[in-house]
Amino acid sequence: MHTILCISSYFKGVEFMREAKALGHHVTLITSASLKHDKWPWESLDEVFYMSEVEPFKWNMDHLILGIAAYMRHRNIDTVVALDDFDVEKAAKVREIFRIPGMGQTTHRYFRDKLAMRSKAEAEGIQCPTFTSIFNNEIINTFIESVEAPWVLKPRSEASATGIKKFDNANDLWKCIHALGDERHNYLLEQFRPGDVYHVDSLVYKGEIHFACASRYLNPPLSVSHGGGVFMSTTLDPNEKETQDLLHFNNELLQKFGLQNGATHSEFIKDKETGNWYFLETASRVGGAYISNMVEHATGINLWKEWARIEFALLNEQEYILPDIQNHFAGLLIALSKEENPDLSFVNDVEFVEKIDKKYHIGLMFKSNSYDRIQALLQQYSTYVSENILNIIPPKSYATE
Repeated sequence: MHTILCISSYFKGVEFMREAKALGHHVTLITSASLKHDKWPWESLDEVFYMSEVEPFKWNMDHLILGIAAYMRHRNIDTVVALDDFDVEKAAKVREIFRIPGMGQTTHRYFRDKLAMRSKAEAEGIQCPTFTSIFNNEIINTFIESVEAPWVLKPRSEASATGIKKFDNANDLWKCIHALGDERHNYLLEQFRPGDVYHVDSLVYKGEIHFACASRYLNPPLSVSHGGGVFMSTTLDPNEKETQDLLHFNNELLQKFGLQNGATHSEFIKDKETGNWYFLETASRVGGAYISNMVEHATGINLWKEWARIEFALLNEQEYILPDIQNHFAGLLIALSKEENPDLSFVNDVEFVEKIDKKYHIGLMFKSNSYDRIQALLQQYSTYVSENILNIIPPKSYATE
C-alpha cells in the first residue's frame, strides 16, 4: 500500500482523496486548523493533521517540515500532492527535503510564480504580454516610457485575479508601487492587452497530454474581480480551428515548461486587435471556480478522479488509460448573492444540471448538445441574476498615501 500525502490550505480535492482511497492508497491529509470542521471525505482519510495559519493560506514551513519528519519515522511517504494553488510551493519544498519524486522547487515556480513563468515563456519563445520585474526604479521608468498604457500590477503568487490593479498613468502606478513597501519584490508589471480570455484544463502523464478541454471566459476574472458581476465560462467546440490553435499552444507550453504528471489549468488571451494568442498563466492543479464540474458535464472526465488515477499509475508503474470522452457542451455561471441561500425557482430549463452549494453565492451549471444553446442560457440567466440577485462588493484597493 502506497501512502499519498495531500496538502491543502483550502477546502478542495475531495474527489481526489476519495478516488485515491478507492484505489487502495493510504491517504493522509495536512490542512489548516481553521478547516477542521469542513466536509472532508473523512471515510477516505487514514490520518489528518492540522496546521495553524500565520496568514491566510500560509503556514510555518519549519513546523510543517518537522511534523513530516516525525511522521516519516513510522510511515514512508510515496507521493505528495498539492490540492490548491497556495500549496504548490509547500509540496515542492517537502519533496526536495525528503527526496520524494515529483515537481521540485525550480520547476514549481513556473506554475506558481507569475514572474518566473513569464521569464520562462520569454526564454522559450512563447508569446506573452510585455512585462518587467519592479525591483529597480530605472527599469520601471524604461518600461513606462517604452510600453504603451494601460499597465497591470500583479502579485507574483496570488491565485486567479486576486490583487491585480490596472493603471492608465505613471503617477498612480508609482504611488501604488511605493505603497507596497517591503512587499514590492513580490509583484510584477505588465502591459494590459484587451481581448477574450481562454483556459485549457489538462491531464498529463509522463510528459504527454492525455486530455485537454478548451474553454472561454465570457466575463474575464479580472473584470469580475474589479467591477463585480457574473463570472461565466463555457467549453468550446473541439473541432473549431480556434480551439485547435489554442490546444496546440497549450501543448507547446506544457512541454517547454517541463510538466511531467498531473492536472493543469492554463490561461491565454486572444488579442482583440491582432488576433494573436498570448500566454497569461498556468498552474499545476485542477482549475478553481467549479471549472472541473463544467469540464465533467461536457466531457464525462472528472479531473480530480483522473489525477488520482494518474498518481496510482505512476506509483504502480502501470499505463494510464483515459476513459472515453463524451462530446457535449457545458457552461457555468457564478455570482455573489444578496441572500445566503438564493431561491432558484426561476431556473426551469432542462439543460440545468447542477447548482453550486455555497453560502451567499449563486451558481448554475448547464449542459447541452448545442454550443449556441449554452450561450443563450448563460446570457439569459446572467441578465436575471444581475438584475435580481447579484451583490457587488468593492475590491480591496492599495493604499496610495
